[in-house]
Amino acid sequence: MTIVFMGTAELSCASLRSLARDIRFQIAAVVTQPDKPRGRDLKLQPSPVKALAQKLNLPVLQPVKARVEGFISELRGLKPDLIVVVAYGQILPQAILDLPKYGCVNVHTSLLPKYRGASPIQSAILDGGTETGVTIMKMDAGLDTGPILSQRSTPILREDNSQTLHDRLAELGAELLVETIPDYVAGKITPQSQAASGATYAAKIKKEDGKIDWSEPAEKILNRLRAFTPWPRVFTFLKGKTKPLLLKIWRADIIHCSGNAGEVIQTDINGIVVGCGKDALRIVELQLEGGRRMNAQEFLAGHPLKAGERIG
Repeated sequence: MTIVFMGTAELSCASLRSLARDIRFQIAAVVTQPDKPRGRDLKLQPSPVKALAQKLNLPVLQPVKARVEGFISELRGLKPDLIVVVAYGQILPQAILDLPKYGCVNVHTSLLPKYRGASPIQSAILDGGTETGVTIMKMDAGLDTGPILSQRSTPILREDNSQTLHDRLAELGAELLVETIPDYVAGKITPQSQAASGATYAAKIKKEDGKIDWSEPAEKILNRLRAFTPWPRVFTFLKGKTKPLLLKIWRADIIHCSGNAGEVIQTDINGIVVGCGKDALRIVELQLEGGRRMNAQEFLAGHPLKAGERIG
């Protein structure tokens, strides 16, 4: 079966790797976003998918816009039986969706119709969910609205953050993808329309979403910390001599005690306990703007905090 793979993010790599090592599939080309400037010197860097495709000696295409006719003609010339899309980063026009014999299939990291959109992994943790999963769907013109081919679930562990859950879902999606494609193409799977009820939307995460609101329950703040690790991180502010200092929180846990929201309740070698809307958060590891990550004991040695002081 001739496949064109479209992906950009690290999430895509497990699926590309699984397809490439399966003798049932021939990858005619890998389509990914153009190289982007990164780092202090703004040197152009390839996407994780391009880097992997080059290691696998697969042809790479990098259109600025997937909807231009020149690129669509190039795809047409490859005569793909199927296009597989995983975290590509562009909305595909109908001309591409209709191009392959078996259409386009997508690996989405949620149990659709829940968490359609850009941040399904973070949103599942933010909501305090205990289960999520992956969906293989046939793509249509909507945003993650296409009919479902297969799904597989996984628990969200208490110790999970977005990175650990991302890595598990990437492998789960790759595994399910190579199981699903042959049965779908053979007509053994009938695409099922998504349920009309229960659909939710996971908006794109912004850096400012990481700001802590201490009036929220400690459980909700901890879920935000887990959801926004490794990016954009949760943060608050510490009173400085001339201006507030940004303070990133790396690790914390919940303490069942009461105190005013945003007020330091206790400081010791075990952490900095701050009151929340319900219960309290014990900050275990943190980082002051421009400084290094350190545990609470190290931080307090250079920045003493006393009970009753406010942060935020």
